[in-house]
Amino acid sequence: MRKKNSCRQRTLLAIMLLVSMSAMTQQSEDTRDRFSYSIKRAMNNIVIDGEIDESWHALDSLTPFYNHSPEDKGFSNLKTKIKLTYNDKFLYVLGICYDGGDRVIQTLQRDNGGYYSSDHLTFALDPIGNRQNGFMFGVNAGGAQIEGILSLDGTRTENSTVWDNKWYSAVKEFEDYWVVEYAIPFKTLRFNTKNKEWGIGFVRPDIQNNSLTTWTEFPRNFNPDDLNYMGSLIWDENIPKNKRPFSLIPYSTFSSNRDFEDDSQTETNNEFEIGIDAKVNITSSINLDVTINPDFSNADVDQQVTNLTRFNIFLPERRNFFLENNDIFSNFGGWDIEPFFSRRIGLDEGRIVPINYGARVTGNVSKKLRIGAMQIETNSIDEIEKQNFTVAAFHQQVLDKSVVKALVIDKHQVGNSDNSFARNYGVEFAYVGKGGKFNNTVRFHSSHTDERLNDNFYYGFSGDYVTPRVRTGWTFDVVGENYITEVGINPRLENFNAETEEVERIGFIKFNPYFRYLFYPENEKSIFNWHGIRTWHKLYFNNDVSLNETENNFAYDFRFKSTSAFTADIRYRELNLPVPTSFLGDFEPLPISNYSFAQFGLQYRTDNRKILTGDIRTSYGGFFNGNRLNVVVNGNMRIQPWGNFGLTYNYNNVKLPDEFGEREIHLLRFNGNISFANNMFLTSVAQYNTQLDNFGIFARFQWRYLPMSDFFLIYTDNYNTLENFDQRNRGLVIKLTYWF
Repeated sequence: MRKKNSCRQRTLLAIMLLVSMSAMTQQSEDTRDRFSYSIKRAMNNIVIDGEIDESWHALDSLTPFYNHSPEDKGFSNLKTKIKLTYNDKFLYVLGICYDGGDRVIQTLQRDNGGYYSSDHLTFALDPIGNRQNGFMFGVNAGGAQIEGILSLDGTRTENSTVWDNKWYSAVKEFEDYWVVEYAIPFKTLRFNTKNKEWGIGFVRPDIQNNSLTTWTEFPRNFNPDDLNYMGSLIWDENIPKNKRPFSLIPYSTFSSNRDFEDDSQTETNNEFEIGIDAKVNITSSINLDVTINPDFSNADVDQQVTNLTRFNIFLPERRNFFLENNDIFSNFGGWDIEPFFSRRIGLDEGRIVPINYGARVTGNVSKKLRIGAMQIETNSIDEIEKQNFTVAAFHQQVLDKSVVKALVIDKHQVGNSDNSFARNYGVEFAYVGKGGKFNNTVRFHSSHTDERLNDNFYYGFSGDYVTPRVRTGWTFDVVGENYITEVGINPRLENFNAETEEVERIGFIKFNPYFRYLFYPENEKSIFNWHGIRTWHKLYFNNDVSLNETENNFAYDFRFKSTSAFTADIRYRELNLPVPTSFLGDFEPLPISNYSFAQFGLQYRTDNRKILTGDIRTSYGGFFNGNRLNVVVNGNMRIQPWGNFGLTYNYNNVKLPDEFGEREIHLLRFNGNISFANNMFLTSVAQYNTQLDNFGIFARFQWRYLPMSDFFLIYTDNYNTLENFDQRNRGLVIKLTYWF
């Protein structure tokens, strides 16, 4: 039987591979050849104050900008001028943004989501010139900064704005335009000093007219900061080398915590901790990050969610040490399967596991070869032994934009005499078409533990084909029941049996095709930017190709010129529940059986340029052998530009037959963000979650008294909502960091 199953798997793989590779021919004119700017050394000292002084007058302007969305043809009516220069320490950028005095400023807080709903100017850099990774820096009209790491996943440019680094900016507003100046230290970037041609792109929105403009002209189906459609920044001489080969960022914290549910802790626990981070430039394009006794108490609190699925939910990485060049390690696997997920290090089911030290080497050995290696040691805590993690990866660019990648992961207990370990190996080939319309990644991974289990492989492929009107994609994976990812995520593999309270690993075959078609109205008086149909399907089979689960979805979307949006959808699921499963707590688990049901949903989002904004989603339909009503309401009030106050309510009413129970689940969240200035913020979150029986409060005051040097005051408090709001835990942290 195993041979027949293996034969079926290989046949399915071969068929899908032939289908996915059928569209691999296309041509496209390179925007880096069409658009270029020759940068010259600054003749005078540049002062970052938002003023256009004489140092800028003699420099050429980078203009005009093109329409990008919703139209991707012709010059923009929104006038923008850009100038660039440099000296031995900094890359300087000047932006002059004309707007007639009509501008929207949603926030003054750095790295805030309201940045993208504000008038802003953002630029992206590819200093290596390989179109695989880069940086972005942006400032809105109120002076709020945002920065991020760009990486290529297939043909899609991903933007991680959690990354933080040292740079400077200033904004000055005038009656019919505003001016922004940037100073980006060369030591913040990774580059080859002899490479005289960088990729560069600029993005500016027209918030009043709900449109986007870019310096280069390219199809609207690609993100405006896309690495494949940048222009060229041409240097007139070799770029200055970084004369400061390292930076030190020491920290000190005082924390006061008490766990009221731990009977052994009768008093508040006060601790004083010190630690240090260091950044060492091995070369201008390879960086060493070191952390000793790191502290992540200032990271944003996780936004709680209601989970009515059979599997665990994984929240994104927010710790700065893991972020720069993280795609070297994380850009493996496919949708819902990631061989490496850094959040599995130093966290265990919500508990913080102290990290003793960590070291990461990442960067470009050459223009086409990126490498990464890290080693981290965590301390022991309760029943968790001291662990050592070693991860190594490389990305070798081949053909034009395609990449060969390999990954090695080792986790083992330190000083453990039984030699227990968990290792993962993987190799992938990511083909990217020259025009960026087509991509497909083929992958093969394996896992190895001290138990030496069979059926420990994971292989498959995924990709998409994209045009301005059509987007279609596919994922096909075969996952063995013993493909174990202790430092990754593979939630569907583990099925919790509610009767035995044990986890059963069940291998599966996954096929996930999707299709979307957009209509762009030709009538200028139309109220729509676009509208379109989409359908996506999740098909899971057991390894003998019998049915595991199918989910078939159909939706129609409307996007209005007013920035509002409306969606209607229908979803149909059928599954053979493999183990007795409980969704509602202490009720009879649903038995192993076949279930099929449909759900209908509607969603509406208001004009996000208004002072009061919001959206509502409601869905109703079957839920296994019962029914489920879900209503999610989000509202936000903006006090321009210093305050944003949001309220979210997620209501679920699940009714199953008598013995399986019914339950109302409430998740209520308040978010408050106050900007006292561009360097002083108060962030607060209060969350009431009846699924977790918890009410939690998080408040963080941040004063960035110097670039990348911060004072934090963080307060947390949690209560048990089932026990008359008895206090669970409380904490206060005072943290000071300084960048040398």
